[in-house]
Amino acid sequence: MKIDKKLIKELTSYLNEFELTEIEYGNNDLKIKVSRASVAQSKVFSNVKDITVNQNIKSENEGNKVTSPIIGTAYLAPEPGAKKFVEVGKKVKKGDTLLIVEAMKTMNHVPSPSDGIVKEVCVKDGQPVEFGQTIIILG
Repeated sequence: MKIDKKLIKELTSYLNEFELTEIEYGNNDLKIKVSRASVAQSKVFSNVKDITVNQNIKSENEGNKVTSPIIGTAYLAPEPGAKKFVEVGKKVKKGDTLLIVEAMKTMNHVPSPSDGIVKEVCVKDGQPVEFGQTIIILG
């Protein structure tokens, strides 16, 4: 079987053009998958208990950055039209749900890593998020 380098280059250009982490193409007996995901992004979580929240503290002005534990879609409420989990200015306690990241039809609740006040919600409802992307800043 001969590898179609032109097709691979075309798929790679789509990765860059549309800011994707991976793309897959297939027909009949041929299947090509091109990816630029890092080792951390390719980690597969078997259940919700495996998910941890990364917390980076840069300075007192920036607050605690809560980052997405996985690649998925962020949802600010438990269902469409429902009250949001958090809004700017709301006090939260350690373990309170900040938002949900849906991945592979699994709703993963992202808990607050500490007590604090929501300074900024960095994502919109239904927005795709990447692993490590800042989603909430706590003060």
